[in-house]
Amino acid sequence: MVHASLRALGPVEGGAVGVIAALDEAVGSQGGVLMVLGAHDDWAWVNDHPESERAELLADAVPFEASTTPANRDVGTLAEVFRRQPGTLVNNHPEGRFAARGKLAVPLIADPPWDDYYGPGSPLERLVNDNGKVLRLGADPDAVTLTHYAEYLATVPNKRRVVRHRLVLDDGKDGATIRRVECLDDSEGIVDHAGEDYFSDILGAFLDGGSSTAGLVGRAQAELFEAATFTHFAHFWMNRHLVARPDK
Repeated sequence: MVHASLRALGPVEGGAVGVIAALDEAVGSQGGVLMVLGAHDDWAWVNDHPESERAELLADAVPFEASTTPANRDVGTLAEVFRRQPGTLVNNHPEGRFAARGKLAVPLIADPPWDDYYGPGSPLERLVNDNGKVLRLGADPDAVTLTHYAEYLATVPNKRRVVRHRLVLDDGKDGATIRRVECLDDSEGIVDHAGEDYFSDILGAFLDGGSSTAGLVGRAQAELFEAATFTHFAHFWMNRHLVARPDK
């Protein structure tokens, strides 16, 4: 699984497409490359309103369509180029959308769970179970999507959950349908935390422990580590450091 900043990498032969070609070569004919895409959504504000109002507010929204909706801009330019590259497969989920390439693409991303799309049964769990690795190429310190899977494993009481509604084009049907998605809060965090961002805190503590291979790729600081090792560390870090919010 790759998280990358093209700006941090600096000039690369072939640009973003050249980076993808290098990743394909690195994993070889028997491997796969996985990236999180999410989905650009100009109507996300609707989910700040009461659930009873959302259907009416979404009436004029542009529906999500797996093969054409751009990636969430927050995940970076490379993810959108990756999505558009011939040979890339994309799964059909407006919130937990992943893309993958190579021989392992289908088993990694097919049939994601609708609710709790970063939890059990997700591409993230499959990455861990298949002895996958995470490669960070100059990415922001809060950019390890696998941390969301660890949130499902952590034994923190009263984890915050959210319900979102999205207008989605149904496969094989005419028109669009409003779909309800429920999951742990992957925007504001499963609990409030005294630190600025517990994702960054977790990654920093993990890297300090020496469980990664680090070096420069282009101009970017890069880290490569085992998905299972990171997940184990992250969920036990949460058990120790995240304080449950009171019941309301």
